[in-house]
Amino acid sequence: MAPRRVKPSLYVSVDVEADGPIPGPYSMLSLGAAVAGVQDGEGFTAADPEERTFYRELKPISEEFVPEALAVSGLDRARLGTEGAEPGRAMREFADWVRVAGTEAGAQPVMCGYPASYDWTFLYWYLIRFTGESPFGHSGCLDMKTLYAARAGLPLRAVAKGTMPRELLSRRRHTHHALDDAIEQAELFANLMTWPGPSRC
Repeated sequence: MAPRRVKPSLYVSVDVEADGPIPGPYSMLSLGAAVAGVQDGEGFTAADPEERTFYRELKPISEEFVPEALAVSGLDRARLGTEGAEPGRAMREFADWVRVAGTEAGAQPVMCGYPASYDWTFLYWYLIRFTGESPFGHSGCLDMKTLYAARAGLPLRAVAKGTMPRELLSRRRHTHHALDDAIEQAELFANLMTWPGPSRC
């Protein structure tokens, strides 16, 4: 029986800044993405996360917002109301960017985030709402927090960046600017993918 061909995965680190806990009532205000690397049957190859990036700031889609959530990013909703990209256009541009990156790499795009749950919720909702489809499919999402917990043999709730070995962490600051953080998290992801695991000695 011939060995099954493994289609490579292109990992795209994504960070979202939003003004509330869920999409729909609340808005995605900015979206940053950076190609983190490619994995095939031979292993993982990291990319320079600054080489291939995407960033947009978006117009809010509702009047509702949570002040504490908005304060995290420091973005100005009034400015975005006039200067932000229309969500439909921004999401089409993002989907095209992902597809081109995947085609050029000969790999299927997979979104990765830390934690992925929040960013994926906004990203997938916006893609379906404004473009009708997702370049990641409905499940092409990998959570770095879960990845670390599984590889380190720890309960998920015990995991935070502060508990990780320092060699795994990016030396970049976490700024809550979506592109900065996507690049930082791409470096974390690449380190996790090549990490031999915790020392048992």
